[in-house]
Amino acid sequence: MIYRAAVSGPQILPGTAYPLGATCYAEGINFAVFSETATRIEVCLFDAVDGTPVATLPLAERTGFVHHGFVPGLAPGQLYGLRAHGPYDPPAGLRHNPFMVLVDPYARAIATPDPKYVPYAYRTPGPLLDLVMDPADNAARALKSVALGDEFDWGDDRPPARAWSDTLIYEGHVKGLTMLHPDVPEGLRGTYGGVASEAIIKHLLALGVTAVELLPVHESFDEPHVRRIGLTNYWGYSTLGFFAPASRFAAERRPGAAVDEFKNMVKGLHAAGIEVILDVVYNHTGEGGGAGPTLSLRGLDNRAYYSLDPRDPRHYVDMTGCGNTLNLRHPQVVQLVLDSLRYWAVEMRVDGFRFDLASALSRRGPEFDRWSAFLAAVHQDPVLRRVKLIAEPWDVGPGGYQVGGFPSPWAEWNGRYRDSVRRFWRGDPGLASELGFRLTGSADLYMASGRGPHGSINYVACHDGFPLRDLTMFARKHNAANGEENRDGNNHEHSANWGVEGPSRDPDISAVRARTVRNLATTLALSLGVPMICAGDELGRSQGGNNNAYCQDNPVSWIDWASADVATLTFFRHVFKNLRQTATLRRRVFFVGARIGGAALKDLQWLRPDGAELMPQDWNDPRTQALGLLLGGDAGLHDAHGRAVVGESLLLLLNASSTAVRFVLPTAAASWARLVDTRHADTQVVPLPVTQRDYELVAHSMAVLWLTALRPSAA
Repeated sequence: MIYRAAVSGPQILPGTAYPLGATCYAEGINFAVFSETATRIEVCLFDAVDGTPVATLPLAERTGFVHHGFVPGLAPGQLYGLRAHGPYDPPAGLRHNPFMVLVDPYARAIATPDPKYVPYAYRTPGPLLDLVMDPADNAARALKSVALGDEFDWGDDRPPARAWSDTLIYEGHVKGLTMLHPDVPEGLRGTYGGVASEAIIKHLLALGVTAVELLPVHESFDEPHVRRIGLTNYWGYSTLGFFAPASRFAAERRPGAAVDEFKNMVKGLHAAGIEVILDVVYNHTGEGGGAGPTLSLRGLDNRAYYSLDPRDPRHYVDMTGCGNTLNLRHPQVVQLVLDSLRYWAVEMRVDGFRFDLASALSRRGPEFDRWSAFLAAVHQDPVLRRVKLIAEPWDVGPGGYQVGGFPSPWAEWNGRYRDSVRRFWRGDPGLASELGFRLTGSADLYMASGRGPHGSINYVACHDGFPLRDLTMFARKHNAANGEENRDGNNHEHSANWGVEGPSRDPDISAVRARTVRNLATTLALSLGVPMICAGDELGRSQGGNNNAYCQDNPVSWIDWASADVATLTFFRHVFKNLRQTATLRRRVFFVGARIGGAALKDLQWLRPDGAELMPQDWNDPRTQALGLLLGGDAGLHDAHGRAVVGESLLLLLNASSTAVRFVLPTAAASWARLVDTRHADTQVVPLPVTQRDYELVAHSMAVLWLTALRPSAA
């Protein structure tokens, strides 16, 4: 579709400095662009994605450092770009090149005329390659911004507004989730519409999922080194536009079509009671370091938008490992991020955000600052304080690992949960004390900051690393396909490999691996906090040992629905959809191990295999690899009124040792039913004989028992 300026010989009026970006009105479009260092900003109007400007107009009015103007007669769908005049002086941190057309940081959509084109502001390759400006005009090949209105029929859409205590997160990729699903209409595979298709929603609801956390959907730009080896940044952690949904996930290729398609996806998921959480990348952009492309922020105001080395402003502070770090100490950059978040929360109606490398957003110089301007601004914002906020609480800078360090009301990806659970089931010694905190909501990390168990986002696998099945099959990463000679990816995955790399025909090895998957899934489902499932783990998905599939836009990353492991899927549905409904597991406060109600009742007890409570020496004993956890009461004896409390009492028995262990059940006057025993995939609830007084676990297994009744002698 061709877009043409609706004016002949366009004129420009003063306009207003706010809102920033291109704002559509009935009479025309207002343009407002921030730059403190540019001497002049021009807006270029295009009538074709791959064309040259039909008009170039100066934004002559300036309020503070916002350049603005109003062009009458323009309509939604107008293609435009920006030129920034000013000094090109990299050693001073200035990188203006007026021959380059730049993307508006507030663009609601972005069109790409030439996917292979990488726009550089400099001319000559070499050691000092970025010091000489390239005077070649790039307008025809440049990325174009698209001006859009906000009209959309939301109907009776309402946010599900799920409480944290009722939340089960499913982390997935728009394309990977839907590309190979046979029941998703072919035209919707790999798209926003596919995520909200009947087949995907049915699958999510059967798992008990209440929120989908989507890998980045902001428009992104593949890094040059990825392009050189013929790959793409499939994950999308290389942001180009903070307001623009990625056009690669739209079924329709018309510029701007992704906006309505994204809104329809949100509307469809909301109708099913499923929230939408976006993985957002505000810590860096796809412009990379000084040798990277000039796409938007670098050409508009490099000094304001990026953290530069104060000793040599030609170079960038890199707390992200991606070449640059956004300068969240600058008020205009804070405004950009908050404006973006509010746009997605209000106009696009998403329910929450997971912040990639969130520590980088909250630094004061080299130090992490939990009271930073960014965190303070989010805390007081009337829109953002009502949505779900999740931090990935680390970056690659000094002191960047901040699990437990973010303030209320932030939740955090709990990397300590992931590592300790993996290591326990691998059989590592000395983890009893650490595991005790992780299974019960990580009070050691979150209680002091006023957060409850739901400050902890619990997970054992995510997009970054081995999928759950590969944890049991691979002791080493196999990332050769990424083109970096297997140097990329996490070198310290806590895998539970059983001596044979890759798939095995040995039924014993296969059985142990399947049991380990069930151990990890059951532990995740029954831990206090917010569980997160990595998409495809419930189907037994493998990436062939690749633990960094960020550049694999192919079946390595896509979910192979046709090869789903039905037994694993059935088991996941049992532990997450059924067992997770227990109120004991969805409590809003930490267990305290205290007696509640009557003299006998406790909310939590840790047990040795002999039935006695764990003592301090047991917690510190590296040989403690088998332990029990009674939730909801010490066998639910009775409350202050003499009533039996049985409905919410669960007994978790865990054996990470290499030998079978027999557990004495907590009370002889109780009846139990087995909900789970990971030695097999059976999901039937099986009552135990009333005479049974103990329970045997095979090596590397766990069981979950439910207290079904108490006999009078227990009272």
